[in-house]
Amino acid sequence: MQNRELTYRIHIKGLVQGVGFRPFVYRLASINKLCGTVENRNDGVTIELNCTLPVLQSFIHEIKSKAPPASKIETVEYENVTEKKFDGFSIIKSTSVSDNITDVSPDIAVCSDCLEDMKFQEHRIGYPFINCTNCGPRFTIIRDLPYDRDKTTMDVFEMCPVCKAEYKDILNRRFHAQPVACNICGPEYTLHEKGEIVKGTTEIISRLTDLIESGGIAAIKGMGGFFIACDAMNEIAVSRLRKAKKREGKPFAVMFGKIENVKKFALLSDAEEKSLTSFRRPVVLLEQINQLAPSVTMGLSTLGVMLPYMPLHYLLMEKLKTPAIVLTSGNLSDEPIVIDDEKALSILSPVADVILTYNRHIYNRTDDSVVRIINSKERLIRRSRGYVPAPVITKINTEGIIATGAELTNCFAIGRGYKVLLSQHIGDLKNMETYEFFTESLDRFRKIFRLEPRLIVSDLHPDYLSTRYAKASGLQHLQVQHHHAHIVSCMAEHGLEDTVIGVAMDGTGLGEDGHIWGSEFMLCDIENYERINHFEYVPLPGGDKVTHEPWRTAVSYLYKYYGNDFFKMNIPFLKNIPDKVVALICSALDARINTPLSSGAGRLFDAVAALLNICPVSSFHAEAPMRLESIVDRNTTDAYPFEKAETIGFKPTFSSIINDMTNGIAVPVISARFHNTIAEVIADVVSDISAKSGIRNVVLSGGTFQNRYLLEKTEVILREKGLTVFSHERIPSNDGGLALGQIMIAAQRMKIQRKKL
Repeated sequence: MQNRELTYRIHIKGLVQGVGFRPFVYRLASINKLCGTVENRNDGVTIELNCTLPVLQSFIHEIKSKAPPASKIETVEYENVTEKKFDGFSIIKSTSVSDNITDVSPDIAVCSDCLEDMKFQEHRIGYPFINCTNCGPRFTIIRDLPYDRDKTTMDVFEMCPVCKAEYKDILNRRFHAQPVACNICGPEYTLHEKGEIVKGTTEIISRLTDLIESGGIAAIKGMGGFFIACDAMNEIAVSRLRKAKKREGKPFAVMFGKIENVKKFALLSDAEEKSLTSFRRPVVLLEQINQLAPSVTMGLSTLGVMLPYMPLHYLLMEKLKTPAIVLTSGNLSDEPIVIDDEKALSILSPVADVILTYNRHIYNRTDDSVVRIINSKERLIRRSRGYVPAPVITKINTEGIIATGAELTNCFAIGRGYKVLLSQHIGDLKNMETYEFFTESLDRFRKIFRLEPRLIVSDLHPDYLSTRYAKASGLQHLQVQHHHAHIVSCMAEHGLEDTVIGVAMDGTGLGEDGHIWGSEFMLCDIENYERINHFEYVPLPGGDKVTHEPWRTAVSYLYKYYGNDFFKMNIPFLKNIPDKVVALICSALDARINTPLSSGAGRLFDAVAALLNICPVSSFHAEAPMRLESIVDRNTTDAYPFEKAETIGFKPTFSSIINDMTNGIAVPVISARFHNTIAEVIADVVSDISAKSGIRNVVLSGGTFQNRYLLEKTEVILREKGLTVFSHERIPSNDGGLALGQIMIAAQRMKIQRKKL
């Protein structure tokens, strides 16, 4: 029976569209002399074959072991179907057979083969949109499934005879590559320079090179939006860009043309190099060893580095003499990255000397992704281009659930069966432009992934725009606690279902008691949580003002611990604040006027950074903790004392810090001792909870764990105590990963509710 030839249908689910999967299957079938068909469906790739069972099993093994590098196979199922006789093997027209969906490929950096073709292939010499089945735009151009050219923004470009022949040629690398194009038939760039319109890639690259080398600024349409570039070695140019973008202190990312040049300016481990050179091409945070223009990093020790990922980047970097260019998002202030040509000409003209557009529409905007290597693992800080919309596979059915995320670093999520699809990085939902980006992207996810929503879940905070959207949706609405969602997002990433010890460390999140939480030690599962301990509450004078003026939180801690005696202390940051202002703050604290209570770890880091006069005033989100980490003396191993009772108190910590300052101890040593203290606090409290509960699995989440030194230290100490530690890798630990936790909590509660019925 096994050697009898039958007709088999193979159904493959996963990331199998837009990554050259059908051409790969075609070539494999041709090599094995198999007859049948392969087609894209909106629920995956379907193959039908005439063969024996052993041949089928061998073929499936080859598919799994030789699949294209950017693909990701989740399941392969096969069945015997009604007999058909095939004459040869063919790719047939894509079909939509159900409401199920397959994965959509993220955008893929241009491959080395295409870079070679760009030098020698006659119709593609210097072509800045060259791509093949192994590389090029995907998510940013797709409008619907299945992934075919007529469902992308390439539909307006009719292939020339040469490209069409390549597209149909099984032996060609561009066989069924949907964005295939060339100098004759594809998209083209246009340079706008002081009212002059310039065409032709050679002339455009020449002008861009001259401009950047002379200190100019260029706005350039990239894969997922416009970016702004200037010479990263030219302080005047970088300072001018900083002023034009109204970006006072936040570091700029830079693009190096070659990995060899990266190594001249930053330390590069094997894991960091792997991330940097991957097809995803994220910005990787590295330790800087030589300085570019000072205004690139603004005094921080880390440097955000990326390598070219578009053909244009390579063409430009080959001509430039500078080793690196600043490459920052094409936007103003906190608005979303610009994707529209006309809007770019209007908004970015005051910032840039020239604007480079192209005539293909960006459908889904994406910023550059940002990662950091901690304990040899890639950790996502910002999840966008190259990673989205790859799903998270879950053990719970999430069908029909929308999660709206939080306010800062917003990402939303939708549930389709046992998959959660997180959106690209949206940004801070604090203005109408970003909110419109949020609603537009959510509508597009619902369309592309065929979502029929039945439940929407949001944060507890009533004033978040994401919460207001959920309330106004008309859907059944569930609100979940911020830090419970943080822990569950990490649990979902690692497939954990049983109760864990959760440690959530961040700046803010509304608690069940109406106060601001952010240092939670919990026992929690996916459905519920129990708050066991936390940092002591401290009033925040001025409410949200403390995030911009960390000195306010420092004053609150000092007043809490020392009363009016702190006025007599020789504390440097107080010398820059009028006594009347400080006295007014203390009066507000006494009267409890606009002084919400917070247990946020982020606010504690703010206070210490201000106390040390490192960052009394912040120009961007989380600047104070970043600067505090940036100066850590890694050779310092000792820590400060703290108080552990019903809550964790830091009066002994502050007293020790002030004593060290008085005795002239170096600030980097004090910073290290403080960081070591927080790691010791976490380990001590977790050990107590573990001893009482018998639970050994510890989950770490929240934006504070983006701090490389703290996370490394904490993981090491906890593991030394025999505990199993889980922290974020593929999902951000900050609020960019919150929607995953929200959707999982909602799905679990629905599941339990159904069981009770």
